[in-house]
Amino acid sequence: MSEINANLFAALRHAFPTDLDAIAIETDSQLNYSWRDLERATAMLANLLVSLDLPAGARIAVQVEKSVEALMLYLATLRAGYVFLPLNTAYQSAEIEYFIDNAEPSVVVCSGKNFGWVSQIAFKAGTGHVFTLNEDRTGTLLQRAALCSDKHDVASKKADDLAAILYTSGTTGRSKGAMLTHENLLSNAQVLKTYWGWRPGDVLVHVLPIFHVHGLFVAVHGALLNGSKMIWMGRFDPKKVIEKLPQATVFMGVPTLYVRMLTEPGLTREAVRNMRLFIAGSAPLLVETFSAWQERTGHTILERYGMSETVMLTSNPYDPNQGERRGGTVGFPLPGVSLRVCDDSGQPMPRNEIGGIQVKGPNVFKGYWRMPEKTREEFTDDGYFKTGDVGKIDERGYVTIVGRSKDLIISGGYNVYPAEIEGYINELPDVAESAVVGVPHPDFGEVGVAVVVSKAGSAVQGDQILATLKAKLANFKIPKKCYVVEDLPRNTMGKVQKNLLRQQYQSLFSGSAA
Repeated sequence: MSEINANLFAALRHAFPTDLDAIAIETDSQLNYSWRDLERATAMLANLLVSLDLPAGARIAVQVEKSVEALMLYLATLRAGYVFLPLNTAYQSAEIEYFIDNAEPSVVVCSGKNFGWVSQIAFKAGTGHVFTLNEDRTGTLLQRAALCSDKHDVASKKADDLAAILYTSGTTGRSKGAMLTHENLLSNAQVLKTYWGWRPGDVLVHVLPIFHVHGLFVAVHGALLNGSKMIWMGRFDPKKVIEKLPQATVFMGVPTLYVRMLTEPGLTREAVRNMRLFIAGSAPLLVETFSAWQERTGHTILERYGMSETVMLTSNPYDPNQGERRGGTVGFPLPGVSLRVCDDSGQPMPRNEIGGIQVKGPNVFKGYWRMPEKTREEFTDDGYFKTGDVGKIDERGYVTIVGRSKDLIISGGYNVYPAEIEGYINELPDVAESAVVGVPHPDFGEVGVAVVVSKAGSAVQGDQILATLKAKLANFKIPKKCYVVEDLPRNTMGKVQKNLLRQQYQSLFSGSAA
């Protein structure tokens, strides 16, 4: 081959340690996987995908519980040269139907318990193959892959070829598929390997879901690119995590996980004696949590900022020579990332002035799947991506996110878009209109509150609305409270004043236990 293979898997495989029989992944179900296991299993799964005679650029949509086999499926998809499409395990039928219709995957992999309804949606949409994969290593995917060879030549890909599509809901309620290339993912992983000081012997405690940028790309790529062992947990249990910390050096989590670990008496300086780095992201980290962790453990959490469309953009410094880690900020733009703050007309703002955050770099996505107009709207003429986040840069270069445009709610690390929830509420027969706003919550950072106006003569109840939503949407999207009111506050132009609703319900959960 005359040119270097830009397949992300090739780079990850190249970083495997020389001793392939060393443990790569240790699970909470007492199973150990060697690097050789990863090599052989990804080859078998890749050969299965290739045997299906899929079209070039075929999408492989996956909605399964977290397991090492699910990780292997991701790696096998890269290895075989196809496009991985991870879907949140909480998504329900209406959401899955939209994703399958929009992405037109050639293969869908789901949990066995969901095969009935998922396969019905998939086959109706024209999907050729539906497999099952369960967290206990059962399912038709593994049964079929077991018949395949454990030798496979990594598919040749160009840097600009698609590696993954991540769906991120839009404020119109219509989800957008962010197209990420092999270069987007690899360049970011390589930058973070250096910036976060990954070193030989590092061990990562992996507690995050793997349908999300944080758990799948930042955590997994970091460990694999460093040839580092992962301590793999299917679900977050603060006691069990703390028990494993003495055997580890790196931990990545959303702020909620830090809040929960701080409630455990077992979190002591002795428990974290071997830890090198604690990283937080996916939602704002409260300064109180930052300070409490520092006081309790002696470690300073490194907060960073990224998006589905860009992977990681900024980070507080790991190396103290580059500056201190400052609570309430997300640090500096990463090497290779250009970040600016602009006003509504696109003019750069002075230091400490608040504006819209725009970014550019090799990690910034290729565009939205089959949405060329939307893609053009979100990029400036000089190639910067308009993140939709609002922030400022101080005189020392630290970036602070002060809010989000378009009413985005980040609840427990997941993005919740009010327009999507409002669309479902407004379809209910007794509802005239609704507004969903985010309010502070001590555990989740933010949660949604729905404010609903009922149709004349109806007696709709808030609890009834929430119960109906639970059958349609992922649990993290369901508002924590729903109030039925006579009317919504509006300005002179007739626009609902969500800022007034936020103020009204601001203290709703201030007395809640975390």
